Amino acid sequence: MDMKIELIPVPVTDVDRAKAFYEKVGFNADHDHRVQEGLRFVQLTPPGSACSIVIGDGITEKTPGTQEIQCVIADAEAARARLVEAGIEVSDVDKQPWGSFVYFRDPDGNSWSLQAMESRPNG
Repeated sequence: MDMKIELIPVPVTDVDRAKAFYEKVGFNADHDHRVQEGLRFVQLTPPGSACSIVIGDGITEKTPGTQEIQCVIADAEAARARLVEAGIEVSDVDKQPWGSFVYFRDPDGNSWSLQAMESRPNG
């Protein structure tokens, strides 16, 4: 049985500010719908990803700033340069034996780790 992660809720305090931030990072805004009073669904997808995030009103009861997400990227230096160019506060490249990382946070403090691996086992 295949299981693929499709959607991860990210808790935010200001939906419009968060949406603008993620679009600045390069995420595609797939949906932005007010389903009903108290429920707004905003789906954003990182470039090249099959998994999206959802922000909005009435989406999750998690505390803003508590979500941690890691993405795999091809090149940490290039990803860092792209984020800096977009005006995103991002860490220096952190080189580890298991890959190179860059880190950033959204306006609410939710943390993102971007990992470039030298090689990835098939599977």
